[in-house]
Amino acid sequence: MQNGLKSVYSSRMTVALEVSPRDSKESSAELRARGSVPAVFYGPKEDSTPVSINARKLEQVWKSAGETTIITLKGAGADKDTLIKDVQVDPVTGILVHADFYVLEKGKKITLNIPLEFIGEAPAEKAGHIISKALHEVEIEVSPAELPQHLEVDLAVLVNVGDHIMASQIKLPASAILVTGPEEIIASVAAFVEEKIEEPVAAEGAEGAEGAAAPAEGDAAAAPAEGEAKAE
Repeated sequence: MQNGLKSVYSSRMTVALEVSPRDSKESSAELRARGSVPAVFYGPKEDSTPVSINARKLEQVWKSAGETTIITLKGAGADKDTLIKDVQVDPVTGILVHADFYVLEKGKKITLNIPLEFIGEAPAEKAGHIISKALHEVEIEVSPAELPQHLEVDLAVLVNVGDHIMASQIKLPASAILVTGPEEIIASVAAFVEEKIEEPVAAEGAEGAEGAAAPAEGDAAAAPAEGEAKAE
C-alpha cells in the first residue's frame, strides 16, 4: 500500500418515502394523470406488491438517493427498508414512469456496486503527467447498516509516473468485503509524451522526373535540324 493513501466512505443515509396500496382497477395512465407513479416492492421474504407513490416526491428521492441509499417505505403495512432496484424513464420527457424497490432482509448482507468519488489533486497531474481513472465503482458485500453512498479516493498520493491506486487500498466499512478483484487498478499515472509531427517525404523518383524535364527554349538550336545528316 502506498503511504499516505486516504480513502474514506460516506456515512449511511436513510430516506423515508410514503407509498399507497395500488388499486388494481386503476391503470398506470390514470395514476400518472393524478400525479402518482406506479411502483412495486419485493424481496426474498416479500411477495411482489404493487403500490403508488407521489411522482414529485419519488423524483426528489431518486435524484438524491440513487441506488445506494436505504429507503424506508411507509404506508404499506410494516415499514420496509429497501433499495431502488430499477426505474423506468420516459425517453422523450425524462419523467419517471415506474420504480422497483428491493426489500432488504434483516440480518443479511447485500452485494452491490458503490460509486467512487475522486477527491484531491494529484501532484503528478500538476507536473504535466496524465491521470487515468480505470474504475468508477467497486463491488462490495456489506451490512445494510453500514451501506455507503459512495467511496472517496484521494488522488493526492499519485506523485510520480507509475504510481497507482488499487481496489484493495480503498477503505471500506467494518462489515464490508471487497468483491472486485483487489489488484484491479483504480487510478494510475502515465507520462505525458508530446506527439512529434513528421515532415512529409517527397515521393520517390520526383527528383529524377524534374531532371528529365524538356530542354529550355534556347537549347532547341543545339538539336539537329530535321533531315540534317549527322557528322561523321
